[in-house]
Amino acid sequence: MARLPARGLLVLLTLLPACSVPAQQPVAPKPAPTAPDPVVASAKGAVPPAPPPGRPAPSRPALTILWPTTRLRNIEYVSLRDVAKNFDLKLVWSKADIAMTLSDARGGRFIFEGNQKDFYFDNLRVFLGVPAIFHKDSLWVSQLDVIKIIAPLFRPADHLAFLPAAAPRLIVLDPGHGGIDPGTQNLRVGVNEKTFTLDVALRLRKILELGGWRVLLIRDKDLELSKDKKTDLLMRNEFANRNKADLFLSIHFNAAPEAISGVETYSLAPQFMHSAGDDQGDDMTKVAFPGNKLDYANLLFGGQLHRAMITGLKAPDRGYKHARQAVLRLLDCPGALVECAYLSNDAEARRVATPEYRQQLAEALATGVQNYAAVLAALQPAPAAPAAK
Repeated sequence: MARLPARGLLVLLTLLPACSVPAQQPVAPKPAPTAPDPVVASAKGAVPPAPPPGRPAPSRPALTILWPTTRLRNIEYVSLRDVAKNFDLKLVWSKADIAMTLSDARGGRFIFEGNQKDFYFDNLRVFLGVPAIFHKDSLWVSQLDVIKIIAPLFRPADHLAFLPAAAPRLIVLDPGHGGIDPGTQNLRVGVNEKTFTLDVALRLRKILELGGWRVLLIRDKDLELSKDKKTDLLMRNEFANRNKADLFLSIHFNAAPEAISGVETYSLAPQFMHSAGDDQGDDMTKVAFPGNKLDYANLLFGGQLHRAMITGLKAPDRGYKHARQAVLRLLDCPGALVECAYLSNDAEARRVATPEYRQQLAEALATGVQNYAAVLAALQPAPAAPAAK
């Protein structure tokens, strides 16, 4: 999705049709009963959600912040002034009445722009569910975006009770498409998606296994799981769940108008949040899918993957986004889908066609996986000192 105005980037800090998006949108299986999102509801005094298995119940509410809201355009919005105040950030108008920057001693941390659905966090392009809007003397972002994207990106430690307690060791890699389904094809260059997703996954498996991971592949040959596309997609969820995976990574290559290039990363959209490219919502928007139990881990995993890909490859940043792809909806573990490049762009397709670049893709993905595990470990409380005898 192209941005409207051009925008400068911050100094990096550490912390169409797209090939998969249309294909990943079959009619959902019988959905779970619609219910208010428990974390959002807890802001209004409802019971907070249960923590993941293995994590003790938190001693504090799910939300320690009751964000003051104003109803605008029939949505609850939070002023960026309140976001800056809570996070102890300096707020300035970087463009008068258009763009706001929130920064600390490390420099610019956030850049928001009015009427835009994307923002920058430590130089990483991230998409909201609805655009930021100008109101009175501030820009405002939706309460749901603050709770589910902005706050946990900035302070993942505040959401530790809802992150996995155990270190991830088993990852399922999903090389997109296969067999009768070639995925994206570029006939000018003579390449297809299914071949490259498998090659990258095989390379990634070698890297991760050398790092001590257990790695399972959805497919290790050119085959489909089912002749029926809807069944094939749902079987990928089922494979990860049956094998009790700690992580799930679906590897894809993108398609769009030829001039577009770069990397996109997707996590499952939280309940009630509009997917990227969707401003109205649909029948699935209000559904709490099994994968939504891990919204915060999904966000952390996808963010680390996207940052590693953008920085490692020096690729154009097409954004870290949320959607409801079939391969993510029913997972029992954190998951993400990465669109590694645009095969519809001839120059990018030729680059991906080289073994050297596919190795770089695998190495960048491995860095993202390992960084997620490292951040998760760093958030864990230090073990208690043994009692003195």
